[in-house]
Amino acid sequence: MTREINILAIVPARGGSKGLPGKNIMPLLGKPLIAWSIEQALNSKYINEVFVSTDSEEIAEVAKKYNAKVPFLRPAELATDEAKTADVMLHFIDEMEKHGNTYTHLLLLEPTSPLRDTDDINNAIEMLLENKEATSIVGVSKVESQHPSFTVSLTDENFLRSANNFEILRRQDIGDLYFYEGSVYISTIEKYKELNNFYHNSTLGYIMPKWKAFEIDDMVDFVITEALLNKKEIL
Repeated sequence: MTREINILAIVPARGGSKGLPGKNIMPLLGKPLIAWSIEQALNSKYINEVFVSTDSEEIAEVAKKYNAKVPFLRPAELATDEAKTADVMLHFIDEMEKHGNTYTHLLLLEPTSPLRDTDDINNAIEMLLENKEATSIVGVSKVESQHPSFTVSLTDENFLRSANNFEILRRQDIGDLYFYEGSVYISTIEKYKELNNFYHNSTLGYIMPKWKAFEIDDMVDFVITEALLNKKEIL
């Protein structure tokens, strides 16, 4: 390790969800969805406490049951569909600093990515700290069947149109691309305040395998995630 750290770990979980109402506290293998992220963070050797940002009293009570801290409820203007994650994080950082709590790093764990585990959190933290040029790290996963080289567009008459003139490429002949898979975000507080996001030229990619990259946005995702958790030991 090359840096002293004090990590502010936040799990954001607003009460409203159009895709899957109440998803943040839906039982996943008998445990509320949000509890998976809370426990993963609390088990990390680099994290002493986990905070939940929510506008919901119900979610707050569930979070506290699993030993997360909810020092205040999120303002209504930060709990809408239009509210930006950056504004939620900056508000939380500001409120903590107002009460004399300062941190070197921000860790954001979306409750909708329960397939990550504590080792992923620890490894991502270590990867960031060991790179002197990096100030941020985010989870990414390799684009496979949906690689742009395999995609086409449709005309108004439903005819296929191809950017590469319908050239059939082998997977091993195209360059790797990655997508933001949403399971782990870490940044220095200083850089996050400067840019209001995790993505810039000094951001590292923490590669997650395909099966860990599922995010829960609807019931289909929920069913798939539950099945993957049931088979985790063979993946």
